Amino acid sequence: MNSNIFLHISTQIQQLEIVINSKITKSYPISTAKNGLGEIKGSECTPRGWHCVRAKIGDGQPLNSVFVGRRPTKEVYHLELAMNFPKRDWILTRILWLDGLESGKNRYGNVHTASRYIYIHGCPDNLINGKPESHGCIRMKNADVFDLFNRICVGTKVFID
Repeated sequence: MNSNIFLHISTQIQQLEIVINSKITKSYPISTAKNGLGEIKGSECTPRGWHCVRAKIGDGQPLNSVFVGRRPTKEVYHLELAMNFPKRDWILTRILWLDGLESGKNRYGNVHTASRYIYIHGCPDNLINGKPESHGCIRMKNADVFDLFNRICVGTKVFID
């Protein structure tokens, strides 16, 4: 892993940036939590601070593949499927499962990012509209999360503010 690479997630401007050697090399629009920033389990907030990519899930799955419980369902997202499941929180294409690195802030106890199942993941592309609307995760367009997944490795650091 290259320690000169990290991801910066700005909740203020709803953007994820790949930073290499202190320079932003790529950025993507995102959607963070509708409930704002926070670390408490059950809050449906996006956790702040330093994290790392704990696991990369979905390699080899098709674009728009549907995941439930971090497992592919063999479904591929489309409008008719969405209409059949209007309340589903869609997790699509790829998952980057985050783990907190700051003890007491986003690691261990009722603030542990990993046990809150906070991911960077794909979602229906129309949900990325510059507004925070997720349940705590960082949502991305499917082509964008596919691209990001292929650019980083497990252990990549992630800073959320």
